[in-house]
Amino acid sequence: MNDAAVLPAPPGAEVALGVARSVLGRRWIWRQGDARIGLGIAQRLALPELVGRLLAARGVGVEAASDFLEPTLRALLPDPSTLRDMDAAAARLADAAQAGESVAVYGDYDVDGACSGALTVRLLRELGCRVVHYVPDRLNEGYGPNPAAIATLCARGATLIVTVDCGIAAEVALEAARGRADVVILDHHKAEGPVPLVRAAVNPNRLDCTSGLGHLCAAGVAFLAGIATVRELRRRGAFATRPEPKLLDLLDLVALATVCDVMPLTGLNRALVAQGLKVMARRSRAGIAALLEVAMAKDAPTAHTLGFLLGPRINASGRIDESDLGLRLLLEDDPIEARAMAERLDVVNKRRQDVEADVLTAAMTEAERQAQRGHPVLLVVGQGWHPGVVGIVAGRMKEKYNRPACVAGLSEGLAKGSGRSVPGVDLGAAIIAARQAGLLATGGGHAMAAGFSFPAEKEGEFHAFLDERLAHAANLPGAADLALEGALTVPGATVEVASQITRLAPFGAGNEEPVFVLSRARVVRADRVGKEGGTIRAFLEGEGGSGRLKAICFRAKEGPLAAALLGGGTLHLAGHLRAESWNDSVTAGFHVVDAAPV
Repeated sequence: MNDAAVLPAPPGAEVALGVARSVLGRRWIWRQGDARIGLGIAQRLALPELVGRLLAARGVGVEAASDFLEPTLRALLPDPSTLRDMDAAAARLADAAQAGESVAVYGDYDVDGACSGALTVRLLRELGCRVVHYVPDRLNEGYGPNPAAIATLCARGATLIVTVDCGIAAEVALEAARGRADVVILDHHKAEGPVPLVRAAVNPNRLDCTSGLGHLCAAGVAFLAGIATVRELRRRGAFATRPEPKLLDLLDLVALATVCDVMPLTGLNRALVAQGLKVMARRSRAGIAALLEVAMAKDAPTAHTLGFLLGPRINASGRIDESDLGLRLLLEDDPIEARAMAERLDVVNKRRQDVEADVLTAAMTEAERQAQRGHPVLLVVGQGWHPGVVGIVAGRMKEKYNRPACVAGLSEGLAKGSGRSVPGVDLGAAIIAARQAGLLATGGGHAMAAGFSFPAEKEGEFHAFLDERLAHAANLPGAADLALEGALTVPGATVEVASQITRLAPFGAGNEEPVFVLSRARVVRADRVGKEGGTIRAFLEGEGGSGRLKAICFRAKEGPLAAALLGGGTLHLAGHLRAESWNDSVTAGFHVVDAAPV
């Protein structure tokens, strides 16, 4: 293969192929990188020039390229003690392990909560603790610790409560444990002020933590806490007569949480996910193996598998069914029981999709009106909307309008909702500020996602506050620019090129999968496939009938992209080139994400 099969972005060019507005309303731009750095990477590491150029476009330098392509914990894992309160947390957890204490792990109902909960429960049980777990009901209890639940856990004999993926803003609730049980917090959400008065509060995003690890999800924090605890027990000689826990076997949980919580896949996170995918590929954890089977994921798992097949199913139960079913699945060791749980999660996920569809239709209608009025932030509230799906709907709105979007369901005069944001707009900080201003009953989160609740009469005031606080979002284009890495020809879209691109995986936030453009590709045939016809399969030819390439487009039940593909003819097509396995053969496939007329 000749690297000339992939034409780089023209130097200094901005708009790609003259596409100022695609069928999805996006401007196509060339993603620029320093060609000299790209060439230097390729020469230093004996790589194809394409791989060097892709790394340079992501800001990866010559010295860092090797660790980026082969991320290892040996090279990237920090000393856990750099996290504020970590040594105190490890000491208290070690005390509990040596004394065989009764420990309660209090988690959250999303994927990160389930994974960090399962990781902590498994490790503490292996270390000798008697462990129970608790996940609050989304509808009846809401997010995070509440006084009644904490008091109940203490009454059941817990002498230590470990909160995972929650707790940093629960000072009032955690007061219920004072004098009855110690509390260790393992969280990553934004901390708005003084931390709760507990034995230890480990959170890279607390204001006085200088670890620089604010990009970790809660499962990542819990994993580092596990390392610190085992290290402390080793120092005490606790493993003189018993084997140490195999901490690396927990990395599948960390990888799943990191991808599903949309943490940046750079630096330490990249190593955690890369190594975690190797652990998951062994399918040794009964719950994850069963969920992979139910999702019909037969190939080696990728970040896409985690984010689009496993994550939604685990999330579904916490959204509209039993809040702890995902956690219980990850703790289950019996393959038969795990299969039953996985099948139930699959059914619940289908029900969640139906509930989501009903809310989405109504929410999008109101969002369109607000977008036309120029609101920097979209806030949509609906009577009876299920709080378990509003976050997903907010994400859809954010994608369509390139604006921070908040969606809430109203019940008995109280609106409970979730928000999703775009890069460069810190929604979590705005939500915290709104709560501090007395507009919200509850509220918190991080830059890209947040949760909140408010009295119905505060809706207008809350919306105005967000619009003013995040006014700069009004300057964003109506649709996010689509950055292209270069141009491909249909004949040049080969398995070899696709395999070179795969070297930059895992892909996700902070390391987006490269998008290329097939210029002047002719759609020879296109038809709908799948149970509900929401996927379009197409066959492409290059200019003059050269080459042949299969293409696929998901979430294309309707809309301008679906119409463009089904209409056929010659188009510029933007998408991902992937090497796909089927019946022991590997072929190149193009996953279409946008199109523009020629």
